[in-house]
Amino acid sequence: MYLLSIGDVVGEPGLRMVEKHLNALRREHHVDLCVVNGENADLMGIRPEQAERLFAAGADVVTLGNHTWHRKDIIRLIGDHPYLLRPANFPSQNPGRGHCVFETSRGVRVGVISLVGRCLMDFHPDNPFPVIDRLLPTMDADLFAVDIHAEATSEKGALAYHLDGRVQALFGTHTHVQTADERVFPAGLGFISDLGMTGPAQSVLGVRSDISVASFLGAVPQRYEVASGPSKLEGALFDIDEKTKRCRSVSRVALAE
Repeated sequence: MYLLSIGDVVGEPGLRMVEKHLNALRREHHVDLCVVNGENADLMGIRPEQAERLFAAGADVVTLGNHTWHRKDIIRLIGDHPYLLRPANFPSQNPGRGHCVFETSRGVRVGVISLVGRCLMDFHPDNPFPVIDRLLPTMDADLFAVDIHAEATSEKGALAYHLDGRVQALFGTHTHVQTADERVFPAGLGFISDLGMTGPAQSVLGVRSDISVASFLGAVPQRYEVASGPSKLEGALFDIDEKTKRCRSVSRVALAE
């Protein structure tokens, strides 16, 4: 089974890259399941129409992160859509869900779980480690894939060791920089610390560079804006053996205009 995961989609440039390239990537790599992180589709947060565009472009599951509630109109969609996931370790009274089971066209049931980290983040969700420990036994799935939306590579790596042998794919999001540490763990978990970013290539994490530079120089804070110019698409492809329940390989995906 081939799982394609796409890193944080940023703004209109990121949405256009997904719409332009995702279906071709799915065909080229015989993708059974595609998980896209859409938490920055509106730069900070996502709107219902942007989520629908990602699904229409070929995403099977859309995961979110720490900016989930920055665009409040997403609440009307997230409560109803089975494959639009906010982090599972958000407070239980929050609308929506943090996990789903997606059945591929070949009948493989894949449990997808969205988590958000706590280390170096500016808020304090529930601990993702015991949350996923409680969640996994309740899900009727053949395989499992996890998006850990976190700042610290140490937290992501520790979670990989914690889940090795129970989960087949664990991919990090949030830092918008594609890492070169893709690997398969001893008990068969495929891992990469961060998928990277899908959006403006000439930017600071998708934001206009002049705005970001000014903020570090001490200028009066101003509203972030999505950068213009050429775009890129980044992610990773996981080759998973559904019979042995082990990941065979992880390879980075990177396209540039």
